[in-house]
Order: sequence, then C-alpha cells, then structure tokens
Amino acid sequence: MTVIRQTDTEAVQAPGRRRPSFHPLAVSEVRRLTEDAIEVAFAVPAELAGQFDYLPGQYVALRTTLRDADGEPHEVRRSYSICAAPRTFPDGTSEIRVAIKQDLGGLFSTWANARLKPGDRLDVMSPTGAFVSRHGRNGRDIGHNVLNSLNHPEELVQEAGTFVAIAAGSGITPVIAIARTLLAAHPGTRFDLIYANKAAMDVMFVEELADLKDRYPSRLGLHHVLSREQRIAPLMSGRIDGEKLEQLLGTALHAQDVDEWFLCGPFELVQLCRDTLAARGVNPEQIRFELFSSGKPDRPEGNAGRPVVADESRESYRITFNLDGLRGEVLSPTHARESILNAALRVRPDVPFACAGGVCGTCRAKLLSGTVTMDENYALEQDELDNGFVLTCQSHPTSKDVSVDFDV
Repeated sequence: MTVIRQTDTEAVQAPGRRRPSFHPLAVSEVRRLTEDAIEVAFAVPAELAGQFDYLPGQYVALRTTLRDADGEPHEVRRSYSICAAPRTFPDGTSEIRVAIKQDLGGLFSTWANARLKPGDRLDVMSPTGAFVSRHGRNGRDIGHNVLNSLNHPEELVQEAGTFVAIAAGSGITPVIAIARTLLAAHPGTRFDLIYANKAAMDVMFVEELADLKDRYPSRLGLHHVLSREQRIAPLMSGRIDGEKLEQLLGTALHAQDVDEWFLCGPFELVQLCRDTLAARGVNPEQIRFELFSSGKPDRPEGNAGRPVVADESRESYRITFNLDGLRGEVLSPTHARESILNAALRVRPDVPFACAGGVCGTCRAKLLSGTVTMDENYALEQDELDNGFVLTCQSHPTSKDVSVDFDV
C-alpha cells in the first residue's frame, strides 16, 4: 500500500477540467455484435453536446436501477468505453456509442444484452478517462478533459506516428475508436493491432475492423489471435503467454520504432504486456493501458455507499472534501476502515464514482492535507501520484484529519 502526503499549499488548480456528471439520455439504437455483446447508441441533444465531447479512448458510466435476485431495487453503475470516433451532426446533436459484453453473472450486462432497446432512457455520465493518444501534443491535459480539442479528432495528432495496440475481448472497444482516429488524422501514420479472442465468433467489430483494413491496407496491420481455434499461422493460435508475446513482437510487428503502445483487456494480459515491454526498455511514458477488471475476482467491486454509523464518543477520522465549490465534512470511525469515497457518499450522494474498484479513475481527487493508504491503483499514473492525486474509492485515512478536492 502507498502512503501519500500533500499539504494545502501544494494544491494546484487545473483550469478547464470538466467534472463528470450524469444526464438522462435515450437509447437510439441497439445492435448485436456477437452472441453475447451489443453496441448501444445514445442520442445526445444539442443542448447537452458540450457535456458529451470526448476523445477516442475515453469512457462513460451508465446508471440505472435494477432488481436483484430477491426482487429488491438497487442502483447499478457500470463503466463502458466509447467505441466510435467523435462526430457531431449538422443539427448540433451527437451520439455516444458503447459496447456491452455480457459477463458471467453480470447483473447489468446480462440485463442490457437481454432487455435494452431503443427508447429506453439511462443516466449517462459525461466522458472521462486518460486512455488517449498523447503523441504530438502536450497530452497530460488531454487525458483529463481539458476541453479545447474534444470532439475534434483531426487536432489530436499533428504528426505521423507508429502505434501498436494489444487488446483482448471487449478491450477492442476503446482501441477501435483510437485506431480509426489516428489513421484518419495523418496519412503517414501506421497502426498495428493484436486482437486476442477465444474463437472467430467472439470477435467484436469484426466487419468494422475488416473495413478499416480495406481503407488503410498498407498502414493498418491486423493480427487476430484465437486461443481455442486453429489458424493457418501457428503464431496466431493459442493463448498469448510470455513466449508467444515475444514472438509476436519479434516477427509480426515493428516493435523497435513504436511511438505509443495501447494495452486494453484483463489484468493478466495487460500486466504481461507491461512487464514484457519494460524488459525491452520501452519508456513507460509511451505506454497507455486500461483494465476491464482488477484481476481480483475474490474482491467485491467496492463498498461505496455501505452503511457506517459515526459515534462521536469513539475515535474517528475527520474527512473534509470540496465538490462543485462546496465544502463537505464527515466523521469516519477508525474501526470501520471506510474509504474516503464511502464516507463522502454518506453526506453527498452526488460524489463521482463508477467502478469503485480502483480501475476507472472516476473518483479521482487531490489530497490537500493529511495521509491516506491506497489499496489498489490501476487508473492513476506516476505523475498524478507525485502531484498528490488519489483514488478515493481505494483510499483510507491514516491521519486524524484528511482533506481532498474533487474539483481540481
């Protein structure tokens, strides 16, 4: 666990950053991708267009109320990457497209694949996320929602580049949006994609990928790896392990001249790729990664909102936080080992969060004073940690007083 300290005088305001907020949107289209995956389009009215500007690779959180196995209604939130390059229609409206793959036992994904239809309305959070290209730009700010170039993908890359993405399953969702945009943005760009699935029938966006290959035959390298289906090339068959990854990097790709790497999928694959690239001497600043799970199936998604009763006669942490320019304060019993997010939600239900598992980064805040421990971190990069940012869903106070700012 990491201990982080930050003082009030070190707080730095990031102008132009948009804090994610929910808005009700209507489903305009539901399209079947595979037997267990759908693409869902949400219509964004002109008056909300600015709230849903985004860069390829960012994600949204969806929120609705579903009944559990006992018939009790519960609020459910899930995060999904946006799978289409940004575009605005002549009438000022726009759209958000996400892909939802059914997870075994997944309450929301099962419901969406079986029941979601055009005309339904869900709460959709404004886009966020740092899984975006920074090539040719001062990209730290791009990754955190500075608004000057969102929904203008032609401004994203101003010079040619060589890019490689390694994705598995639904990890293709943000990657296909990134690939479309980068290839269209500069005629000298090359993009290689290694896409791992169990079988051909599981490949999401198979027609779109084929169309993209037809459009850029010499600049897009498309490498399908199937773990449970034999392909003509032995290298493209079987599970991607350390040996196969080294072979792919050594033969299928121009791995020595890559400007940016994009890794998206389950924890094990992403970590394998990161370790392998690190061993090859790749600069960590050239690697973007996003997880669709934390790799800890025995751990619940988070305890955001669990009931905790503060007793002023017992020892407690005092947590203060800034949100939308307003100051909140809550006591958290030391024996409860409550996360900062959970404590804040008890007095402000509009505190931003999505996965509550340390993966998405929606609950990111700046630590202004005090100390905390972070259990897991799969969302913040090293420079964010160095500047005092924490994931509040994973952060627990270790000092009597702790103060964080969600607005920075």
